[in-house]
Amino acid sequence: MNSNLKRRAFLKNTLLATGGVILVPNFISCSEDDLPASIKIPENLKTENFDWGVASFDPTANQVIIWTRYATTAPSASIIWQLSLDSNFDAILREGEVVVDQSRDFTAAIEVKDLEPSLKLFYRFINSEDVTVSPVGQTITLAATGNEAVSFAVVSCANYPAGLFNVYKEVANSDVDIVIHLGDYIYEYAPDQYGTNENTVALNRVPEPNREIVSLDDYRIRYRQYRSDADLKLVHQLKPFIGVWDDHEITNDTYNDGAQNHQSDEGSFEVRKQAALQAYSEFMPAMTNDISIIYRSFKIGDLADLIMLDTRLVGRDKQLEIFDYVDATGTIDAIRFQNDLTDTSRTMLGAQQLSWFKNQMTSSSSKYQIIGQQVLMGRMMVPAELLLILGQILGEVAALGTVTAITQAQFEGSLMQLTQLKARLLANDSTLTAAERARITTLIPYNLDAWDGYAAEREQLLALFEDRNVVVLAGDTHNAWHNEIYNAAGKKVVTEFATSSVSSPGFETYLGTSTEQLGAFQQALVVLIDGLQNFDASQRGYLKVVVNDSGVNASWFFIDNLENPNYSVTAGFTASL
Repeated sequence: MNSNLKRRAFLKNTLLATGGVILVPNFISCSEDDLPASIKIPENLKTENFDWGVASFDPTANQVIIWTRYATTAPSASIIWQLSLDSNFDAILREGEVVVDQSRDFTAAIEVKDLEPSLKLFYRFINSEDVTVSPVGQTITLAATGNEAVSFAVVSCANYPAGLFNVYKEVANSDVDIVIHLGDYIYEYAPDQYGTNENTVALNRVPEPNREIVSLDDYRIRYRQYRSDADLKLVHQLKPFIGVWDDHEITNDTYNDGAQNHQSDEGSFEVRKQAALQAYSEFMPAMTNDISIIYRSFKIGDLADLIMLDTRLVGRDKQLEIFDYVDATGTIDAIRFQNDLTDTSRTMLGAQQLSWFKNQMTSSSSKYQIIGQQVLMGRMMVPAELLLILGQILGEVAALGTVTAITQAQFEGSLMQLTQLKARLLANDSTLTAAERARITTLIPYNLDAWDGYAAEREQLLALFEDRNVVVLAGDTHNAWHNEIYNAAGKKVVTEFATSSVSSPGFETYLGTSTEQLGAFQQALVVLIDGLQNFDASQRGYLKVVVNDSGVNASWFFIDNLENPNYSVTAGFTASL
C-alpha cells in the first residue's frame, strides 16, 4: 500500500466524529504497521485563511481539544493538524488530517487523547493545497496526581458593541493556566440595543448581522465576528478555555423551553435554541457527546475537582417575575409570591443533571471542589422598599434614557435610611420601632433569574457542600461579588466568587457614573445583604483564582476603559477559602 493510501485508510478507520469533535486515538499505541506515514509539510507557508485564529478547550490530564476555522470558497478543505512539545514543531507528538466543510461552518475541533499529564503543548493547522498555516497555539494537559497548583481566569459577559475586549487582552498576557468562561460569550441583540456604546461606530463594534440573531446562519455570523476580534483571538491562542453557555448564547433570560427575548413572530423557540447550540458547539467545543449537554467535570490531580454546571438551559423552569405579584398601588401579594418562591418542584438543574451533580460531589476525594456555573448562588435578599425603587429606576431608564430627579432623590434617601436602620438593628438598638424594623426585615430576592428564584433546590446543593472545601464561581450580573453562603439552618457551607463582565455594563448604567454615588451604593449593599462581603458595581474585569495545597485565593482585577486599546489595570478586593 502506498503511503498516501495507507494514511487515508488509517484516518478512515480510526477517526470518530462525536458531537462535531473528532476523537483522535493515541498514535503511539498503534502497532508499527498501522502508524500513518509522516505527513509532508510544504515549505514557505503563508499565514493566510486561518482568519479566526486557533483555540484549545477542555484540557484534562491526558487529552485536549484543538480548534480552528478555515476560510475557503471551495466546498471543503483538507486541514493538517500538529501537536508538538516545542513551538518549532521539531518534537511532534501527534498529527493528522481532517476535512472541514459547510456542515460545521468550516470549523475543525480535534480531541487529542492519550497524552501525558502536566505538559505544555503547541499546535498548528496547515492547508497543503493553499500552502497556508495558522498561528501557533499554546495549551496544556493537567496534572494527574499530586497537589500541583493551578490558576484560572474567570470571565463572563462579553458584549461586542459595549466596547473593546481589553479584559481578554489582559487575561491573555497574565500568568493564569486556564480561562473559565461562565457564559454570555456572545450577545444576540440587534445594533443599538442593550449595552451599545455611544462610540460603537467609531470603535468598529457594530454587530453583524444587522439584526437580532435567530437562525443558524445568524448565530454563525455573530460568532465569526466575535472571533475576529484581535484580543479574543489572542487569549484563545495562548490559553485553553473551559466554558459553559448562559442565556445570550441563545437569547435573554432563556429557560428550558422559552425565553424573555423570544417572541412568537421569531418562529419556533426550539428551532432557534437548536441553531444556537449548533453554532456554540462549532465555536466552543466541549468534551460531551451531545451538543445540548454542557455540564461536565475535570479532575486536577488530587487537588481539586472542577465541576461545570448548566444552570441556564437543560433543566431550568421559567423564572419568576416579582412585578407579576405587585398591584397597581405598588403592594406585593406576599403570600402568593412566597408560595411560588418556595415551591419544592421548581428546578434550575433538572432531575438528570442534579442526580449527576450529587454523584460528582459524593464521589469526589479531592481537597477542593470548584463549581463553575452561571448565576449567583448567594442569598441576595434586599429590602422590598429598595427593590421596588430599583425597578422604577429600570423602567425610567428604559422609557426615558435616564432617571428622574424625584426617583433619584427617593433612591438615595431610601438607601441612606435603610443602611442606618440596618446598623441600628445589628447594634441591637432597642429603640427601633416595629415600622422601622419592618423596612429592613421585609426582604425580597434581588434577582429571581439567579438561585434565589430556585431556593428549594439550592438547599439540596448546600447540603452537598457541608463539611467540604467548596468554592462556587458565578458570572451573569456584570458586577463583582464575594459571598459567604449559609444554609437554611444558618450554617456557613460555601464561599462564592463572582466575576465582573468583559464589557457588558453594570449598575452604573442605571445609577450614574458618580464615584460617590456608586461607592455609597456598594457600601450600602454590603451592609444590607447578609453574607455579602465585597461588591463592585461598575467596573469591567476578570477574577483570578489560584488553587494550591494551602487554599483557594481569589483576586479581582479591573480595566479602566473599553474605548482605547491603551488601558490600565487595577487590583480590586481579594478573598480566600
